[in-house]
Amino acid sequence: MAATTARTPEPLPEPPVTAASPEALYRARCAHFAAERDRLTEQWSRVANLRLFVFVGAVLALVVGLALSSALLVAMAPAGGLAFVVLAVRHGALGRRRWRSVELLRINEEALARLFRTWDGITLRHRYRAAPGHPYAADLDIFGRASLFHLLETVRTSMGERALAEWLAAPASAETVRARQQAVAELAPLVEPRDELQLRGARVGDARPDPDPFLRWAEGERFLAGQGSLVWSARLSPILAMMFALLQVMDVIHYPVWLLFLLANGVLWKLAGSRAHDILTHVNDQQEAFLDYSLLLRLIQEQPFTSPPLTTLQGELTVEGHSAADQVRRLHRLAALSIPSSAMLYAVMQLTTLWDIHVLWLLERWQRSVGRRARRWLTLLGEVEALAALARLTHDHPAWAFPDIDEHTEALTARGLGHPLLPDRLRVDNDVTVGPAGTFLLVTGSNMSGKSTLLRAIGVNAVLAGAGGPVCALSLQMPPLTLWTSMRVQDSLEHGVSYFMAELERLKAVVEAAREARRIHDGRRFLYLLDEILQGTNTAERQIAARRIIAHLVTQGALGAVSSHDLALADEGPLAASAIPVHFAETISRGAGGGRAAMTFDYTLRPGIATSTNALKLMELIGLDLAPATSARPGREAPPAGGERSVAG
Repeated sequence: MAATTARTPEPLPEPPVTAASPEALYRARCAHFAAERDRLTEQWSRVANLRLFVFVGAVLALVVGLALSSALLVAMAPAGGLAFVVLAVRHGALGRRRWRSVELLRINEEALARLFRTWDGITLRHRYRAAPGHPYAADLDIFGRASLFHLLETVRTSMGERALAEWLAAPASAETVRARQQAVAELAPLVEPRDELQLRGARVGDARPDPDPFLRWAEGERFLAGQGSLVWSARLSPILAMMFALLQVMDVIHYPVWLLFLLANGVLWKLAGSRAHDILTHVNDQQEAFLDYSLLLRLIQEQPFTSPPLTTLQGELTVEGHSAADQVRRLHRLAALSIPSSAMLYAVMQLTTLWDIHVLWLLERWQRSVGRRARRWLTLLGEVEALAALARLTHDHPAWAFPDIDEHTEALTARGLGHPLLPDRLRVDNDVTVGPAGTFLLVTGSNMSGKSTLLRAIGVNAVLAGAGGPVCALSLQMPPLTLWTSMRVQDSLEHGVSYFMAELERLKAVVEAAREARRIHDGRRFLYLLDEILQGTNTAERQIAARRIIAHLVTQGALGAVSSHDLALADEGPLAASAIPVHFAETISRGAGGGRAAMTFDYTLRPGIATSTNALKLMELIGLDLAPATSARPGREAPPAGGERSVAG
C-alpha cells in the first residue's frame, strides 16, 4: 500500500477552531495559547511596573510626610501599602495564568511534533532504559530517544512513567487489554481534559519525586501507636512550662519551676524527637507533590466517564466516604505544619513546644485512617496518565485500529501494517501474516529494501497491542503473545565477548524462552523476530546453524519472522515446507547519457523469494566501483590476456 503523506511543520497559522484534523486542531490551540500568553505577559508587566511605582510612592509619602510633618502624606503611606498588597495578589494571579498558557502552548507544540515525529521537538523526560537481556526492548526502540516511550511521553508523574514503562515492557492479559482499549477509546476525543491532566502533572516538575519512601511510611506501623504516655507528656509539659513561666513573670510564684518542665521537654525530645524528625522528612519530601496529586485526582474524579473501566477506577478513588483528592490535599496541609530543621527557630520551637511530635501525631491519624489506600490511589493516577498517553496516540491517528486479541487466533494477521515511529510521509504500509504454528515468515530482499523495518513494525505493533493501545494498521488480529527478538546484538570488549558469541547467547535465550513458553502453556503464543542471524561466521556454517535454530523454533509451535540475505535458507529440508517466503525489491535506473545509476525502493512486500541483490550496485552508486585487479608480483610482467587472474576482495 502507498504511504500516507504528511506535510513538514510550518510556522503556526490561525486555522479555524472548528477544524477536525489533529494537525489543524493543535495549530489552532497553539495560536490561541500563544495569543493568550502574549496578552497575559503584557498585563503581568504592567502590574509589575505599577507595583514598583506604588511601593516607591508609599515610601516617598512616608519619608516626605515625616520630614514635613504632613499628616496627609503620612496617611497615604499605609494606603499605598494596601494598594501594593492588592497589586501583589493580582500580579501572582496573572503569573499563574501566564504559566498555564505557556505550558498549554508547549503541550500542543509537542503534540504537533509527535504528529510529524520531529523528535527534537519532544522533550525526553523518562529515565527508563532497556534492561540487559530484555526480550525485545533494545531491538524495538521501546525506550530512549526516538522511541515508542518518547512518542507516548505525556506522562508527568513518576507513577505515570512507571505504569507506561511496565505496560510497554510486558504484555497484559487479553481481558486487561480489552478493558484498556475501552478506556483509551473514551479518553481519545477528550482533548481538553487530557491537556489539563498533562498540565497539572507538569506542576510536579521534571524531577518526578519518588513516592515510595512516603508510601512505605503510609503502609507501615505508627511510631506513636501505643505510646499514649509519651503523647500526653508532650502535650502537657510545654503547657505547664509556659504556665509556670507566666506565673513567675506575674510574680505569683518566685521560683523558676518552668525550668523543670523545659528540662522534661528536652528529655522527651531526646527520646522521640530524632525518630519523629526522620519520619517527617520522608513525608515532607513529597509535601509539594501532595497538592499536585490532589489536583490530578480531583480532575479524574470530576470527569463524567461512562466506560466500565474508567467508572470502576473512579469508584476506587472514593472509599467509605473518603475522597482521594480531599485526603491527599489534607495530607498536604498537615505536612506543611512541620518546621524545616534549617529554620533559625527550629531548635527553640522543639525545646519549648515539642512541635514535631504534635505534627507527627496529626500525620499518624491520617496514616491510620487512609494511609493504606494511598498506594492504590497513586497507582490509579499513574494508570490514568498511561491511558491518556495511549488515548492521544489514538486521537492523533484516527485511521489506526485497536487490535483484536483472541486466544483462539492461530496467527498474527495485519492489514496495512506500518512502523509507528515513522512519519506518515515516509511510512509504507503492508499486509502481513505471521503464522500459523508450524510455519515462519521468511523475509528476503537486498540491502536497505525494508526487511528490518518490517520486522520492527511487527514487533512494535505487538507491543502496542499488548499495552492496550492502537496499532499502526487498518486491522490486526492476533493471539496473546510472548515476544522475543534478536536484531541488534552487540559485542562487549569489557566482558571479552565477540559479536558472534553475543549473538549465539541471544539466540540461546530466544530458544530457551520458546521452550519455556511451550512448557507452561499459559494461553500465549510465542513470537520470535530474527534479523540477519549469525552474520559473524562463514556462509556455509551460517546456513546450517540458522536452519537448525529456525527448525527448532518451528517445532516448538512458535510464530516467527526471519529476515535473511541467504536466498537458499529454506531451499531444502524441513524448512522448505515451513517457510512462507516474501521479499522486497528495488528499481535500478541509469542516468542520462550513461551516467551513474540510481536505485529506488518502494518498500512494498511481495510474495516469494527475492530475485536480486544490490551490494555491488550500491558500491557503484557511492563511487566505490572497483574493477577486478590483476595478480602480478613486483618486477614481473602481468600475465597475458586470458591468463591466470585473481579478483581483489
